[in-house]
Amino acid sequence: MPSLRGGPEVRQCLLLLLPFLAAWEAGNSQIHYSVPEEAKHGTFVGRIAQDLGLELTELVPRLFRVASKDRGDLLEVNLQNGILFVNSRIDREELCGRSAECSIHLEVIVDRPLQVFHVEVEVRDINDNPPRFPMTEKTIQFSESRSLDSRFPLEGASDADIGVNALLSYKLSPSELFFLDVQTSDELSQSLFLVLGKSLDREEDAEVKLLLVATDGGKPELTGTVQILIKVLDVNDNEPTFPQSVYKVQLLENTANGTLVMKLNASDADEGSNSEIVYSLGSDVSSTTRTKFQIDPNSGEVRTKGELDYEERTSYEIQVIASDKGTPAMSGHCKISVKLVDINDNTPEVSITSLSLPVQENAPLGAVIALISVSDRDSGVNGQVTCSLSPHVPFKLVSTFKNYYSLVLDSALDRETISNYDVIVTARDGGSPSLLATASVSVEVADVNDNAPVFAQPEYTVFVKENNPPGAHIFTVSAMDADAQENALVSYSLVERRVGERLLSSYVSVHAESGKVFALQPLDHEELELLQFQVSARDAGVPALGSNVTLQVFVLDENDNAPLLLPQGAVGVGGSVSELVPRSVGSGHVVTKVRAVDADSGYNAWLSYELQSTVSTRSLFRVGLYTGEISTTRALDEVDAPRQRLLVLVKDHGEPSLTATATVLVSLVENSQAPKTSSRALVDAAGQEASLVTVNVYLIIAICAVSSLLVLTLLLYTALRCSAMPTDGACAPGRPMLVCSSAVGSWSYSQQRRQRVCSGEGPPKTDLMAFSPSLSQGPESAEERQPPLEAEYLGKKRKTPRRQLSLYNEFQDSWSYIVKSSRKNNKPNPTQPNPTQPNPTKPNQTKTKQKPKIKSPTN
Repeated sequence: MPSLRGGPEVRQCLLLLLPFLAAWEAGNSQIHYSVPEEAKHGTFVGRIAQDLGLELTELVPRLFRVASKDRGDLLEVNLQNGILFVNSRIDREELCGRSAECSIHLEVIVDRPLQVFHVEVEVRDINDNPPRFPMTEKTIQFSESRSLDSRFPLEGASDADIGVNALLSYKLSPSELFFLDVQTSDELSQSLFLVLGKSLDREEDAEVKLLLVATDGGKPELTGTVQILIKVLDVNDNEPTFPQSVYKVQLLENTANGTLVMKLNASDADEGSNSEIVYSLGSDVSSTTRTKFQIDPNSGEVRTKGELDYEERTSYEIQVIASDKGTPAMSGHCKISVKLVDINDNTPEVSITSLSLPVQENAPLGAVIALISVSDRDSGVNGQVTCSLSPHVPFKLVSTFKNYYSLVLDSALDRETISNYDVIVTARDGGSPSLLATASVSVEVADVNDNAPVFAQPEYTVFVKENNPPGAHIFTVSAMDADAQENALVSYSLVERRVGERLLSSYVSVHAESGKVFALQPLDHEELELLQFQVSARDAGVPALGSNVTLQVFVLDENDNAPLLLPQGAVGVGGSVSELVPRSVGSGHVVTKVRAVDADSGYNAWLSYELQSTVSTRSLFRVGLYTGEISTTRALDEVDAPRQRLLVLVKDHGEPSLTATATVLVSLVENSQAPKTSSRALVDAAGQEASLVTVNVYLIIAICAVSSLLVLTLLLYTALRCSAMPTDGACAPGRPMLVCSSAVGSWSYSQQRRQRVCSGEGPPKTDLMAFSPSLSQGPESAEERQPPLEAEYLGKKRKTPRRQLSLYNEFQDSWSYIVKSSRKNNKPNPTQPNPTQPNPTKPNQTKTKQKPKIKSPTN
């Protein structure tokens, strides 16, 4: 270990950094282990967690796992102690064949965060395969005339092991006639020859049995045997011979079928049929080789028979026998060693292992999306592969190991812009011409709740007629969300608040899924003219996002209130009004006035009066069309009935029109039947009149003072409200407006009705209400000069009409008392004509009817 120099602080910092440097080195280098083949289950291979710098406690939380491209079940990791052990039987010969190098490549993947380690486990060969001969018994024919040192080639044994375990030595059973000659070529291959050491005599030994033993170099040694049966023939004594015993040939792997490999030319010293040679493949040639090559028995031409593939097999050894036609036939042997030359005939292979799909659109840069491995079955430069990505994608390739890449995020994602990417990986080898292969991976971008629901406009205006049925659908709100799935699933709800003394949810409701707004109860224009509220739209994401929209619901008036008669004067049986009229009155005398109000607005509250009576009564009295004043049409005669019953029909201008009926009982009396004052009253008339005048003055002063105080209070309240609200004119006094005209003239403007709407937000709003027409039908009287309480009554919301009628009656009684007192104090002498009344002696004299004037709107 290198020494640490410097002060104590430096040494301490270096000691703290050593574990991190070791972990970094483990994550960026390859770890090698070795294990012998045929190891038992559970055999220790290495402490992989410790060597990778990982803590044992984080193996399970970080999803530690081992993957192998070749065989994933051979090795396993104990997650409790981090030890790599043998999980199942490992056969090196099955796994790698006769390859000199044999290893298992492991990919160790750790998530959270993602790390990939590469581990090479070398499989060591053990001597578990004995030498094997192509056959267990071999028969050889020897002519008795063969000369000494005659050589007969033998097929050696093969060992599936490698190295010293496959290094074979041969031993022949003791024999006086034959001995074994083993020759080693420069290819480190052995050639066996059975050599005749003594002349044969068929009569002495017709058959010779030998045992050839092959022993490998492993520990312990393993052996293989073949029984050799030699038959001694008494015929042809010269065998065919080849110029050389071994021929070496190189062929391209794409050599066409039928291509000439080589032409053999063996010779025989005999003559005649004993020198005629027939060529054939040796019996030791494997079936695979026979499918690839063939030999012409007469010409000795060796040609290709099937397709040659360097990636399947790199070399072939062909044993050829040249036999003569002698009796017995003799044969010569040679071996053709064929080596294949690789060409670039294999395209690269791309394997994509998806790890983190789909990808969140807010994934950080550098996040690993997938693992990519490439391979090429060719060798050399033909097997060198480079990778590239399709352009214009927010990803890049990062090389993690030889032929291993990671697909990582290179730029930010936005699902609302592009929700899916088709990433094409191109692998190109280094051959000439170069071959390429492509593989595609579809990277889906997962949605993140980053868009709130949006309404088409911030505010909607809705008009609803009053008296709607409960549960009526009045409007539908709709919000759009650019996200997907549950992040775009919008639900609607009311923004709860109080409307007066009640909750908003008692008036309206909204369907959570469709956004339909329903009126839960019939709306009343007289109670609520404008309902302003907000609807909230929220998505189902985590965390949820939302927005609000404002709805202004205007309640339109319908003619649902009939005219209401206001009580006045002496009320008789059945609600009728009784009036006493002297017979001395002339034409145009106002008998009484019918007053009525309508809780509706506009035309629905515009009242007109009609007299429903007999023809005679109709000719005697008339009623003002819009004032309700009942007056005489002529002077009264003695023939007129003393009791007149008048039926006044009051109706509004709504569709359909609603009506009310007032009954007025008029009693015609003589002047002499008028109540007489007592003598005491006559005596004290002057004093009582003076006292009444004084009382009237005080009463008028008190009423004026109370009225002034009321007006001052209203002005002060209005000024305070306007000063506390925005200066957008919400509290500014409204201008009286001319509503409409009729056949008898135009509506006169009156005090404009102001109503504060139940919106709960912003300043009170001024709304145009109905006005009472003020068309005079006769001479002015004290009743005509009373306050326009009908218009004031129409300008207020009548949540409790009985209380308002009671107030109105109290005020009406006070006003009637003042009027009666004034009349009593100013009562003219019966003997003198009254200048304000028509002359009773002139029944035809009537006051000229004045044309109604239309007052211009003023402030």
